[in-house]
Amino acid sequence: MTGQVINKRWVLLLTSLGFFMAMMDTMIVTTASTAIRTDFHISVKSLQWALNAYNITIAAVLLVGVALGERWGRRRLYNLGMFVFTIGSILCALATNINWLIVARIIEGLGASVMTPMSMAILTAALPAEQHGRALGIWSGIGGLALIVGPSLGGFIVSQLTWQWIFWINVPIGLLAIGLSQQYLPESRGKAAPISLLDNSLIIVASAGLIWALSTVGDSLVGKRLQMVLVIGLISLGCGSWFIYRQSQAREPMMPLALFKKQAFTGGNLATACLYGAMYGVVFFLPQYLQVSGHANALTAGLELLPWTGTLVVVAPFAGRAVDHFGERNVATLGLLLQGLGYILLALLAYQRYVWLVMPLIIAGAGLSMAGPALQKAVIGAVPRLMIGKASGIYNVFRLLGGALGTTIAVIIFYGFHGSTFISAFQATMVGTAGVSLLGMIWSRQLKKE
Repeated sequence: MTGQVINKRWVLLLTSLGFFMAMMDTMIVTTASTAIRTDFHISVKSLQWALNAYNITIAAVLLVGVALGERWGRRRLYNLGMFVFTIGSILCALATNINWLIVARIIEGLGASVMTPMSMAILTAALPAEQHGRALGIWSGIGGLALIVGPSLGGFIVSQLTWQWIFWINVPIGLLAIGLSQQYLPESRGKAAPISLLDNSLIIVASAGLIWALSTVGDSLVGKRLQMVLVIGLISLGCGSWFIYRQSQAREPMMPLALFKKQAFTGGNLATACLYGAMYGVVFFLPQYLQVSGHANALTAGLELLPWTGTLVVVAPFAGRAVDHFGERNVATLGLLLQGLGYILLALLAYQRYVWLVMPLIIAGAGLSMAGPALQKAVIGAVPRLMIGKASGIYNVFRLLGGALGTTIAVIIFYGFHGSTFISAFQATMVGTAGVSLLGMIWSRQLKKE
């Protein structure tokens, strides 16, 4: 770390901003997707890749970006990621067809792939360990604003302007963030391990292939399409297995397998996959349910999500303090329980008026807001200080893989029940996502008791 004086408020604000922007571009497209599909005259199947391309790219290159950040400097790579993300946003706004948009989303994902783990690593490296819980709670709350602002802002922009403006708004914010980060964020590095081109290639192919297969399998249950998904999935598993073997033999691995010998690290990451798997499964279908059952438009559906998403910015900072006082295990387990309970109540009350859904949405949102900071602190706190960057990268890979698997499970359940009614299929999907959240309690119990 450099000798500059650290302004903790600026560090917290600027690192949270990077997380916010990366999350925003996942969420803001959800309520603007109908306008994009209409403009490009494409099917829902084609449109999903404008969404999937972003998340797949992030997961595929995230660990590579973390390795570069540990070697070249976390702030330097954070700013580079912000710049690439901004360029990708410009290209998204200029897209004239779905193929162009998908390529532009991949470029955006390249930038976002380092923004989240580097922001988390910069924040935790700049602050003493006793402040990590509160800081990560605030970081989660500000980043969670994307869940609040994204759907509502996307619906507002589509209704007042055009969908291209959901990407144009990133440009001035990104450029301002780069300038401020260069001035106020401290530079820090981890252990500068050698970078293996083969290992990088293996993890990219394994991550991208597995998430693509997970995202596609629900729509490919028969025929040649299924064969292609299975082949790509098996190749990806093979690459992943080869990567793990090489990591076990490497003197300075990109993903230190020794970290997984620590129960808190492994349990925290697996619980994180369940937490966000449930959340992403719900966020994929909940706006559609609100528009189908309540006949809401895009803007109204976005606003009706506020009882769920709004709890993030309210509860997360207090949850961070609770983690510092009561320990990661208790807060994470309670959070996963509340999220699962909220989704079960949504299923039970799906035929009721919207007002009946407000409390279940608040309960589920509070659970997510509690478990997030607790699991982050558990994972980061389980590793030495020099390993913070790599631990942050692994944590975010589990978050994204969990989200992809959770969405796939939700889609499979929904279409398995779609022969009846939309609401019945939605109810089954909510029960399934609740199960994913409750499953995470098994892993959260492995966290250390304080």
